[in-house]
Amino acid sequence: MADPSSYRPKPGQIPDSPGVYKFRDDHRRVIYVGKAKNLRQRLANYFQDLAGLHPRTRTMVTTAASVEWTVVSTEVEALQLEYSWIKEFDPRFNVKYRDDKSYPYLAVTLNEEFPRVQVMRGAKKKGVRYFGPYGHAWAIRETVDLMLRVFPVRTCSAGVFKNAERTGRPCLLGYIGKCSAPCVGRVSPDEHRELAEDFCDFMTGRTGTYIRRLEKDMMQAAEDMEYERAARLRDDAGALKRAMEKSAVVLADATDADLIAVAEDELEAAVQIFHVRGGRVRGQRGWVTDKVEAVDTAGLVEHALQQLYGEETGDSVPKEVLVPALPEDPDAVSQWLAGRRGSQVSLRIPQRGDKKDLMGTVQRNAQQALGLHKTKRASDLTTRSRALEEIAEALGLDTAPLRVECFDISHLQGDDVVASMVVFEDGLARKSEYRRFQIKGFEGQDDVRSMHEVIGRRFKRYLQEKERTGEWEETPAPTGPAPAPGTEPTVNGADPAGAPPPEEPREDDGRPKRFAYPPQLVVVDGGQPQVAAAKRALDELGIDDIAVCGLAKRLEEVWLPDDDDPVVLPRSSEGLYLLQRIRDEAHRFAITYQRAKRAKRIRSSPLDDVSGLGETRKQALIKHFGSVKRLRQATIDEICEVPGIGRRTAESVAAALATAAPAAPAVNTATGEIIEEDDGDGTT
Repeated sequence: MADPSSYRPKPGQIPDSPGVYKFRDDHRRVIYVGKAKNLRQRLANYFQDLAGLHPRTRTMVTTAASVEWTVVSTEVEALQLEYSWIKEFDPRFNVKYRDDKSYPYLAVTLNEEFPRVQVMRGAKKKGVRYFGPYGHAWAIRETVDLMLRVFPVRTCSAGVFKNAERTGRPCLLGYIGKCSAPCVGRVSPDEHRELAEDFCDFMTGRTGTYIRRLEKDMMQAAEDMEYERAARLRDDAGALKRAMEKSAVVLADATDADLIAVAEDELEAAVQIFHVRGGRVRGQRGWVTDKVEAVDTAGLVEHALQQLYGEETGDSVPKEVLVPALPEDPDAVSQWLAGRRGSQVSLRIPQRGDKKDLMGTVQRNAQQALGLHKTKRASDLTTRSRALEEIAEALGLDTAPLRVECFDISHLQGDDVVASMVVFEDGLARKSEYRRFQIKGFEGQDDVRSMHEVIGRRFKRYLQEKERTGEWEETPAPTGPAPAPGTEPTVNGADPAGAPPPEEPREDDGRPKRFAYPPQLVVVDGGQPQVAAAKRALDELGIDDIAVCGLAKRLEEVWLPDDDDPVVLPRSSEGLYLLQRIRDEAHRFAITYQRAKRAKRIRSSPLDDVSGLGETRKQALIKHFGSVKRLRQATIDEICEVPGIGRRTAESVAAALATAAPAAPAVNTATGEIIEEDDGDGTT
């Protein structure tokens, strides 16, 4: 635990202008990012008496080892920079909202020649129009099914579309009138794009125009005694009305707005967002987060706005955003939102009428989400804490191992030997920290040597990070006169007089680094030999402050270094269950990598080793000769006949095929018959 006074800047060093500041820990990892109108006033709040700080703020400043800042010209720039740094550095003491699920969107791929309507999840793509999010994918499909009667836009995948183009026959939707079948030329690309744009217009709330047009055409068809066409138009109008009924009118003035509500307690907060377009609720989503920093409702709202609109532009940012409390600097946030949208955005608290009533509904949803989350998580928090305490007690650790790394070796009869490293923090998987290894020190099957190599490589990288960040730099004893009374010692390379150290090239910038942070416990998949190998690797590197244990599969015994007998945890132990989960996750991650590596090796071709021969020219060679066997029999002049293949490349291809061993013949496992290669089918 650090003393904040050891890294407190001199008052004269901190500017009184707007800016963004970062606290770093002793590993140079950014642990907190904040912004301020006045950096000097804001940072002074962190260095007051610890007893007067909020418990979470106190934990943050005692975990930190340094603070730095960047001056900006306006509060809007500070807001944008703060968002960028929180996203880039993932600081542990900042509030970070995460979706409680991967919400599906209705997407129209306007970036394609023939736009497609489909369900999409995950990151948004450029050139695609999104509507939603929706609570369930089936709700999107029901809406799309109704609207395809009127807007028969393509919904098929690229493979189905290309197959229809090749065969000249549309899919079933083309036959029943729910697709305009651009794949077979029933409509031109421009006509199909117009249908897609009409579909988007309807989804954005411009519904009355299309329904009135359909009803007018229906009446005209009836007057002309075209009763079948009139009936079809009647059904089309009914389908659009049913699609509209799925999202009832909540704001009579056809407002485009997002409503954000927050429910919170001392430890956690839940955020609910209703997306209203054209007066109708078009989507809903929710976030739940731990309050890892001292933050009020206004701060939670500001973080939610950053999360919600940080990557959005244009119409994805609505004209109006309704919130339960205004951020600390609402004008700066409004300017930032207007910059994202490209026009004015109103940020306010609803005071009366339909909008206030709807905000009450959003607030009730937030309260319900928080209650449901706490009900689900209460037992999980208790269970994880108990599991970590049981592990610490069983292994004789001073404290609970908050970061655990587990290693596993995987291979297939000595081939494609790989290893995995998985990381659990606070009993939960941290997948962004997972790492994979290829065994390089030797060939063949030897799990003990493999474990020794992997542990050595992982912690050698850790020591390199420590040395590079200066944590191991030993300051020689001073040989000159003693410092004058009151002179402060050098802290983190700073000048005693308070001047900042000279700028040096530093690769470490606070981003999460590979292998940069040590675990409290290393778990290996295996018994006494694997544990001994892991311990030996740590001893060779001079590391003696990291505990090691192994979990053997046969009896689920926990092995410790230098112990002849294992530690046997009760079968009902939460600690054993957590170790099993960690071990199984390491095994899954290792075997997934090993299978992918083996599949890649099996799919390899002698042509892969030809320098400068890309995928396109490889396919051209195979297509021209029909198979690798025929290509191997061809002369250099014959290879030169392939478009795009010059003489030097042809010579390289011939040399590579001459040195590569022919593939083993295939065998029919039912009859034992050797299957000869068919020269004409293009296989090898």
